[in-house]
Amino acid sequence: MNSTSPEKWPRPDTDPPEPAAGSISARAAAAATPPYLDGLNPEQYEAATTLDGPLLVLAGAGTGKTRVLTTRIAHILTTRRAFPGQILAVTFTNKAAREMKNRIGKLIGGVAEGMPWLGTFHSIGAKILRRHAELVDLKSDFTILDTDDQIRLLKQVLAAENIDDKRWPARQFAWMIDNWKNRGQRPKDISGGDGFSFAGGRGGELYGLYQSRLKALNAVDFGDLLLEMIRLFQDNPDILAEYQNRFRFTLVDEYQDTNVAQYLWLRLLAQTRTDEDGETLPQNICCVGDDDQSIYGWRGAEVENILRFDKDFPGAKIIRLERNYRSTSHILQAASHLISHNEGRLGKELHSVGEDGERVAVRGVWDGEEEARAIGEDIEQFQRKKHNLNEIAILVRASFQMLEFEDRFVTLGLPYRVIGGPRFYERKEIRDALAYLKIISSSANDLAFERIINVPRRGLGDATLKVIHALARSQSISLFDAARILAETEELNTRSRRSLASLMAMFERWQNQKETSSHTELAEIVLDESGYTEMWQKDRAADAPGRLENLKELVRSMQDFENLAGFLEHISLVMDTEANSEETDKVNLMTLHAAKGLEFDTVFLPGWEEGLFPHQRTLDESGRAGLEEERRLAYVGLTRARKMASVSFAQNRRIHALWQSALPSRFLDELPAAHVKILENQNNYGASMGNNNVESRFDRNPADFSGNYNTPGWQRAQQQHAQPRTPMARSGPKQIDGEIVGRDTGSGSSQMLGNRVFHQKFGYGEVMAVDGDKLTVEFDKAGTKRVLASFVEQH
Repeated sequence: MNSTSPEKWPRPDTDPPEPAAGSISARAAAAATPPYLDGLNPEQYEAATTLDGPLLVLAGAGTGKTRVLTTRIAHILTTRRAFPGQILAVTFTNKAAREMKNRIGKLIGGVAEGMPWLGTFHSIGAKILRRHAELVDLKSDFTILDTDDQIRLLKQVLAAENIDDKRWPARQFAWMIDNWKNRGQRPKDISGGDGFSFAGGRGGELYGLYQSRLKALNAVDFGDLLLEMIRLFQDNPDILAEYQNRFRFTLVDEYQDTNVAQYLWLRLLAQTRTDEDGETLPQNICCVGDDDQSIYGWRGAEVENILRFDKDFPGAKIIRLERNYRSTSHILQAASHLISHNEGRLGKELHSVGEDGERVAVRGVWDGEEEARAIGEDIEQFQRKKHNLNEIAILVRASFQMLEFEDRFVTLGLPYRVIGGPRFYERKEIRDALAYLKIISSSANDLAFERIINVPRRGLGDATLKVIHALARSQSISLFDAARILAETEELNTRSRRSLASLMAMFERWQNQKETSSHTELAEIVLDESGYTEMWQKDRAADAPGRLENLKELVRSMQDFENLAGFLEHISLVMDTEANSEETDKVNLMTLHAAKGLEFDTVFLPGWEEGLFPHQRTLDESGRAGLEEERRLAYVGLTRARKMASVSFAQNRRIHALWQSALPSRFLDELPAAHVKILENQNNYGASMGNNNVESRFDRNPADFSGNYNTPGWQRAQQQHAQPRTPMARSGPKQIDGEIVGRDTGSGSSQMLGNRVFHQKFGYGEVMAVDGDKLTVEFDKAGTKRVLASFVEQH
């Protein structure tokens, strides 16, 4: 329906009359307690039945917020305060909307199917825009562009304006436009400062051209579904008034995750209004959320929206749901004490209706490999006790942390799944990088060659690939060999031929370097010279930094293998294991952001170290606000656990192929001692914490290493104990100039004077002096450093 057609809004004289006080119907209704209210605790009951005026329900983790929302809707419908079509209920995901409809249906029957305005922000926006499309310069059958179509259109706009797409990528501009639209900004609202960061100050102008192009195509992107709806209401007060009168009740789920545009839209619909007699109508808006779980600031969410609710809606009532039905008391007390360090919060304290349970475990380990091994052993013990693997989760701060756990689980034969994204070796950037390496190892790998011939883009599209395929088939040769021939003949146009010749020359150079360079160095060279790393560096999508971290972690993981062939064979075995795993009982592996809304009996939280968690990039970009969001993320992680939560941190972590000493996360000391237990981990970390009498697992009798673990770390431990050692060979990690750089092996180093050595952090150099196990090395690039002999390799 368009705006020129009269809409069949409910008329006042047909609305159900309010039962008079003391009437038969009122007394009978008061005497009966609806069954859908049974079982609610007092706070839930109050939130579900308080129908007049603005209401904020602060619902802590595991306190039953979905039940409150659905029961509230059921109560509105059952008491005939509104018909299904007069309730606006907004969620963030289609899954949440379906769940809400199903729950309402179970409470009061199938009436929820008649609720046309229960859905996501975007689905409701699309429905309203189609009704009034011509008022925002569209037709009702407009197209909604997906991300790929949006970027394709932006490339056309940039090309028409002679903007270099390599210097100013369309994907980067799409990210900027999305941010502007999330803030409710149209092209005319873009300041010189905001627009200056793209194409030499032309950002705002190009944004306007893009919007004009969208209108010409009768299309919108996802950001427009909210932005154009705001424009519709602001420019057409009569249309806004119609919807304000239609929606007698507004309910919003996960209010802490709303961005500026969503906030503006809700404020327009819920603003104070009057009826035909000039009487002020109540603002019956109910927002449900938890300021302590606002963790999506990086994608535009504004925690301030929920913090200022009582200022936006004077006289608002705030009800706190603090009875947790999920976690044990120790877990909740630890999480509550942690989040209390945040200043930007409304304040609440969860308490469990269940038992005390186990205290939150905290464990320090020597490095990330030891952390993965320890958690793997814990899970094996749970498995022997018949613990359901589906009820075990490992929640990491950054996706690159997953690799050590994935490799460890493959070694142990533990089935696992990655939630919220592909497994490490299934990620696009990892598959692309592996394709390059596979071709270097075996140029006959047609699938790998086809994958990367035009990644990054080098003008070798489908037409070129078709010619290569034809030649390969006609001569029964590989695509690689066919490409090599075509690079020297005239079948392709000049541009494609030059690009193909350049690619083939790079592969020839890399194949030669395979014989002289280490496989890790070769991988770094390939990613750099191919332009693949640069491609993601220029990409301004939210996931681009994570992809770069994954590439660095891939290179790091290669160090555990003797050569490229061994590494690629390992990958093949891993992928084969994953492909053939049909078990449904699996350990869950995911990032903390992906875990929101989920719950498990047992949760492991690794990597609680400064710089990783809280993440340094977040602190650098957002300061105190970023720190508080990181703390909220820690709170979310802890409250995913029903029965057991275990936090761990490493003193040393290899990040992007470099060993880095790490400080324990500040969040650890914000946990309450009464609800925490320290695990005495028998590893190198124990010795470094001042307890030099704690035996490391690597100091045990060599017979202890008779197990059949196949990880490189375990093999190194076996090799280490195969060598004779003096009684004082181990005295904990060593520090030089305040930095932990290695462990004392007790072996002599005097024969190394004058030798060429390689250090993982400082590179190649020459040993200038020897002092016991300490070396003074003149490094080629890092200058003179004092290091331990155990941390260098002779060359």
